[in-house]
Amino acid sequence: MHYRPLGKSPLRVSTLCLGTMMFGDQTALPEASDIVAHAQEHGVNFLDTADVYKQGASEEMLGQILAGRRQHWIVATKLGNKMADAPNHSHYSRHWVLTEVENSLRRLRTDHIDIYYLHRDFDGLDLEEPLRAIDTLLRAGKIRYWGLSNFRGWRIAEAAHLAQRLNMPGPAVCQPYYNLLNRMPEVEILPACRQYGLGVVPYSPIARGILSGKYLPGATPAADSRVGRGEKRVMETEFRDESLQIAQTLHAHVQDRGITLAQFATAWVLGSGAVSSVIAGPRTLAQWKDYLPALDHALTAEDEAIVNRLVPPGHPSTPGYTDPSYPVVGRQARAA
Repeated sequence: MHYRPLGKSPLRVSTLCLGTMMFGDQTALPEASDIVAHAQEHGVNFLDTADVYKQGASEEMLGQILAGRRQHWIVATKLGNKMADAPNHSHYSRHWVLTEVENSLRRLRTDHIDIYYLHRDFDGLDLEEPLRAIDTLLRAGKIRYWGLSNFRGWRIAEAAHLAQRLNMPGPAVCQPYYNLLNRMPEVEILPACRQYGLGVVPYSPIARGILSGKYLPGATPAADSRVGRGEKRVMETEFRDESLQIAQTLHAHVQDRGITLAQFATAWVLGSGAVSSVIAGPRTLAQWKDYLPALDHALTAEDEAIVNRLVPPGHPSTPGYTDPSYPVVGRQARAA
């Protein structure tokens, strides 16, 4: 296993981070335990979860699995997405931040969280209140670092400057959706992270399964796959004709190289000088094991060139595509 600094912080994390979104949902406790054990045996020291993953079930399962070996792990979790229909059970009011951290600590069966992310940005959000709440948690020792997930570049800059003004530690890490089918973070997010010293820990290096190569253009997907189940996020993001065609082109490119398409795609993300670690989110032990060879694959100039030809730097796989969960407002016409 290789280890890299988390941005400008002295914290060193394994280049593979075990993502546990499937734990408590598609992955039951016995297999989840086997995945964590295998990861630990192979030097992985970084785990990622969130309160909203199956409404706390992922955190609860991790709490069971990590009992007696918590000190081995850098544990990251998140808050901000809706946890219940009741008022104040989402977003970043001081009330919710201080309440939900206690819920996560209880579910994880730990006295501290190593990295606490604001899971997403919200239009019109004033960052001062959540940052003051984060500072309270840092001073109390309940969290050790904090980060931003799914924030645009200008908001990363705003958070870094505001933290400095509040005389508190700035964000240590950013978690963007970044892979070779979605290169838009290269325009603003990655440069902002470099400027302000944030580590970058992308999620979904295989584009929610599209870069596994298992989805063929025009073919009916397997019923037990994300697309077969009609999972909302993959259907509104990467399940697009252009992405499927690119995946098949790259699959043909790597066939004779002793590496799978998923391993190639993961190695491509890890090949970025901005990236500290990449989140691999398996459903099964076999899927987890399939990520590991990516650590030993060095991309060639030919590899870089074919990706650049298929998806130009800074662009998505589909011209004009934007994620509907993070819409671009675009031009606002001046009123007459």
